Amino acid sequence: MAMTHGAKGGGKRRRRGRRGTGAINEINMTPFIDVVLVLLIVFMVAAPMMTVGVPLDLPQSKASPLNSDVKPITLSIRRSGEVYLGESELRDDDIIPQLMQNAKAGTEDRVFVRGDKRVDYGRVAQVMAIVTGGGFKKVALVTEPDN
Repeated sequence: MAMTHGAKGGGKRRRRGRRGTGAINEINMTPFIDVVLVLLIVFMVAAPMMTVGVPLDLPQSKASPLNSDVKPITLSIRRSGEVYLGESELRDDDIIPQLMQNAKAGTEDRVFVRGDKRVDYGRVAQVMAIVTGGGFKKVALVTEPDN
């Protein structure tokens, strides 16, 4: 008649770990990483398609990009000289009223002018003169980075 050491009732000891039916305290990260990588690819493909405004062939420049926390108002000038705010065409007389309507900080908002590289330089200067004449002082030209 030998007695089991340290356990009552039959000699079976309960062990800690994975052999029991207790809860598993580990998280499997593989499905999470797979989902994150798929979302990353989706956003990388979709981001270039989310440009605001009219498609233009922008000139290239070696200038460094501007750091801006606030989203600027963007005017686009097509090759033929039409001016667009977003996707809506504007006449020259409507540029300042539409900018004032879209400006959150009034004339302190930054205005980006996107001009097609084949548009007449005089037309770009004319639109910039209209914008600065309306009181907007933070006006910048948008270019593509030079490769």
